[in-house]
Amino acid sequence: MTDPTEDPRFPQNRDPASAPRRSACPVQPVPAGPGGSPGYLVTGYTEARAALNDPRLSKDTAAFFAGKGSRRRLHPAVARSMLASDPPQHTRLRKLVTGAFTTGAVRELRPFIARVTDDLLQQWPAGERFDLVAGLAVPLPVIVICELLGVPQTDRSDVRRWSAELFAAGEPDVIDAASHALADYMMGLIAAKRQNPGSTLLDRLISARDGDDHLSEDELVSLAVLLLVAGHETTTNALGNAVLALLQHPAELERLREDPDAVASALDELLRFDSPVSTATFRFTTRAITLGGTDIPAGAPVMVALGAANRDPARFPAPHLLDPGRDAAAHLSFGHGIHRCVGAPLARAELEIALRAVLTRFPGIRLAVPPEQLIWRRTRLVRGLTSLPVLA
Repeated sequence: MTDPTEDPRFPQNRDPASAPRRSACPVQPVPAGPGGSPGYLVTGYTEARAALNDPRLSKDTAAFFAGKGSRRRLHPAVARSMLASDPPQHTRLRKLVTGAFTTGAVRELRPFIARVTDDLLQQWPAGERFDLVAGLAVPLPVIVICELLGVPQTDRSDVRRWSAELFAAGEPDVIDAASHALADYMMGLIAAKRQNPGSTLLDRLISARDGDDHLSEDELVSLAVLLLVAGHETTTNALGNAVLALLQHPAELERLREDPDAVASALDELLRFDSPVSTATFRFTTRAITLGGTDIPAGAPVMVALGAANRDPARFPAPHLLDPGRDAAAHLSFGHGIHRCVGAPLARAELEIALRAVLTRFPGIRLAVPPEQLIWRRTRLVRGLTSLPVLA
């Protein structure tokens, strides 16, 4: 059996397993890649949700790869982040950042998000072609998370480039170099902020490190890098995917244009319909388990296909249809369980504000190229467009 995630079409395929195959085999064995271990791919919704919430599935990548020879040279700040840890370490680190992404904290950011959105959309030349990814979906969340962390404006283009390179599928040397560039940059920024403290989230994390919060210097750098990257990658892809989905469903686009207040309630369905994250981050079994009728031995990598799970007809009838009236709140695009995306409230606010602005300011928006000419990013982890040419 071939690994479906290695298929060049996988990033473009929102439903890599057909409904009949998924129903019969929601947890599929996949062969080992070069130098890797054979693993399992979870495509069924019930099984994916269970896997994401199962403490027998560890995210401690350092433990999994200990003693295994590897030519990879990821910076430890990227390789051993909060995202790649289990309780109690994960619990301790997550508590340090949760407060910055509460509903109340995000509400205070909404005016800033709206101003940035307006500034970016004002650069759209009237009647001319505009790349919605490069002009809005990429810069908006980058500017917001950089503002939240206190990254100077002059550094943001470098941060954006390094973050994109972290997802350069099939280019391990590029990924490794980007991880070192980001970590080195963040160490420099932390040192600068110690000399001139401020009131940003990064300043608060530095205070926790320098106080008595049991946060090591390595953990401080790792948290900062994780927040910087995760704080915009998902939102960038989600915004591009959502606009494309609406452009390809003109009736739903018109409904939201006529009632912009309905955008907030449509977000869950848009996130379900085309998940910005194809596959959840690395997990492995710490003991033998049975999932979806499939026996998985201890020490096996498990890949959870979030996009496929969101298209499981057993959970979402007629999943290929975009139905903003559907109750899709249980989608898995932000994950599930203790590792559910901590920044989900911020991502939702950015998506809502940006979509409302696009629909109200540009009522005639349409694709500038045939859909088959659109190019998707070639990466197993995230699903997003490299560009989205549109006309107003």
